[in-house]
Amino acid sequence: MERVFEKTEKYILLITIFLLPFTVITISPNPYVVPKLAIAGFGIILLLILLAVRVVTIGKFTFSLSNYDFPVLLIAVTYISSTVIKTPNKMEALLLPGTTTAVVAGALLYFLVNQVKNGSKEALTKILLISGAVFSAFIILAFTGLFNSIPQLPAFMKAKTYSPEGGYLPSAIYLLALLPLGIGTILSQKDINKRAVNACLTLLISAGFLISAWHLLPSKAFYPRFPSWKVSWSVAIDSLKESPILGIGPGNYLTAFSRYRPISYNATDLWALRFATANNHLMTVFTEAGIIGLAGYIILAVAYYKNAKRDLKEKKLVNWGFAGISGLVSFLILFLTTLLFPATALLIIMFFILLALGAKTTATAINLTTAGTRDNQEKDVTSRLPAILVSLPVFALVVWGAYKGGRILLAEYYFQRSLTALANNEAKNTYDNMRRAIILNPRVDRYRASFSRVNLVLADSVAKKAITPPPPSGPEGSSSAGILSEKDQNDISQMIQVAISEAKATVALNPLRAANWEILGRTYQSIIPLAKGADVFAAQSFRQAIALDPVNPSYRIILGGLYYGAKDYETATRIYELAVATKPDLANSHFNLAYSYSQQGKTDLAIQQMTLTLSLLDPKSKDYETAKAALDTMEAKKKTATEATAGENLTPPAQPTPAIKPQVELPAGSEPPEAPITPTATPIPENSEPSPTPTVQP
Repeated sequence: MERVFEKTEKYILLITIFLLPFTVITISPNPYVVPKLAIAGFGIILLLILLAVRVVTIGKFTFSLSNYDFPVLLIAVTYISSTVIKTPNKMEALLLPGTTTAVVAGALLYFLVNQVKNGSKEALTKILLISGAVFSAFIILAFTGLFNSIPQLPAFMKAKTYSPEGGYLPSAIYLLALLPLGIGTILSQKDINKRAVNACLTLLISAGFLISAWHLLPSKAFYPRFPSWKVSWSVAIDSLKESPILGIGPGNYLTAFSRYRPISYNATDLWALRFATANNHLMTVFTEAGIIGLAGYIILAVAYYKNAKRDLKEKKLVNWGFAGISGLVSFLILFLTTLLFPATALLIIMFFILLALGAKTTATAINLTTAGTRDNQEKDVTSRLPAILVSLPVFALVVWGAYKGGRILLAEYYFQRSLTALANNEAKNTYDNMRRAIILNPRVDRYRASFSRVNLVLADSVAKKAITPPPPSGPEGSSSAGILSEKDQNDISQMIQVAISEAKATVALNPLRAANWEILGRTYQSIIPLAKGADVFAAQSFRQAIALDPVNPSYRIILGGLYYGAKDYETATRIYELAVATKPDLANSHFNLAYSYSQQGKTDLAIQQMTLTLSLLDPKSKDYETAKAALDTMEAKKKTATEATAGENLTPPAQPTPAIKPQVELPAGSEPPEAPITPTATPIPENSEPSPTPTVQP
């Protein structure tokens, strides 16, 4: 019976590891990460259920230990603890980017691989090579354009740049780590036919690696760009000042980057980008999991070094042969890349699998049965109660995990369906599927933000119908242009309330993330023509976004536009001046500041700022023509600024758009939630006329 369990566990483990690298399924808007996490998670769940049943059936727990167990366990426990204690939105750590799920899944696979016999590890090496070859075959087929001729494939798979990892850098790292395994199996294999098969697999892996590496050349479009080491170090240090032991929380690097990146970052051409990872994996670990998380990797590196040194001294590597040495080299390659590049979920999991592949284990067993005699019986009676007591909590935890994981995946499926319906302009299916996703998993901010936007679009659609004059032959009693009927007003009010509620829920899931406050601010901004007081709430939200992302000039431009629309030109000017200070070479800041100066009658300063705008633009662009026309107008009239024709990126402070009448009254509770960090900007006057902010495209 024990042999049956061993074989079943072995095959489930091999199938899980085989499918993991190349599986891409459109069950989620991210078809690369979520399916891989699902395969790893449900494969581990099946293995743990089998393990629990095996312990109860056999009455003993057999397990293997290695020198790397402690650091692996430390890393996994640290990520779990940091997720529970530090990560505001747990779904980011568990689903996307799913860092904690990847680390815990990798650690569990490490322990499960260690439980198989050494002969099974040879089968694992073959599975890794076959899986890598399939992975490479997908890259080759996409690169040659053959995938484009298969109509059943999703659009993203038909692209010549398709990779099962969603990018060439992680694909190149993954395939490079497999190459030593392939070379080792070729050199160690004596059978000529098996050697030929291994050679073909290795050649396929090599071809996939070369294609991926070729796309990463500096002259290519996929050349990787990351924040500098200095920027990543600055973010890490400032984050650890707040939480040194457990970091800022797995999956929460984007928040740290927005809050703590230095202002010098604005001088780079990447200034408009926000990164969800540092420029290397260990720096990300340091930021998200703190000192303990980094200590786990350092202890692991020290243990690895000591074992390799001892084995070299005792000449054990020679006895292992090429296959044993290649496993160590593969892991070393993957470990070194964590010092240079970010790591995806697949690379994190493969890190632990390759570590287990090269680990030396010692087996031990714990007897979980008791024996005794009953009254009037001579024979001993064996009880498996200890085995049941040990296995039952594991079984319950695994079943609970499977249930929760199933709901999470089902929510992703419905959200993906809603996006598909949105692309097909199916309003009802979009609304219904998005609502189902939120009911199944209310802790995903992506769902909330999208549902807020959907309600805004529906409200805007109803409002436009009210603003558009009815045809002469229209039905009697039709609403006049800009005048809402009572039904329209109720519908718009309800949609606005849902939009605000969902945007506020997005903030509640991570109140320290500037992007979430931006979503709330843009929600209020969108309903300024429709609802009284929305401009005040929009300004409050953007002030909080600025407090959480203080070096971002775009937020200040938007906030300045709100004050400009409210005709508070003095406050708008101060905000635009701060936008210019945070990034002096941003043309749009100078452009908006020029208009604000002009409205205050400071024509000379306005001309100066518009001249600076021209100096930052390409003379051949439409933006240059827009700024030049504005400058000519200012110089000609010397008193007031005249609205210029909008360009590609430069947009003057907007004038009020036609508003519906009467404007919708925002219900109680529509104000922004309490701010975690108190901003210092001046509020918009309550009696100001609502007006939309300019569209800003930095």
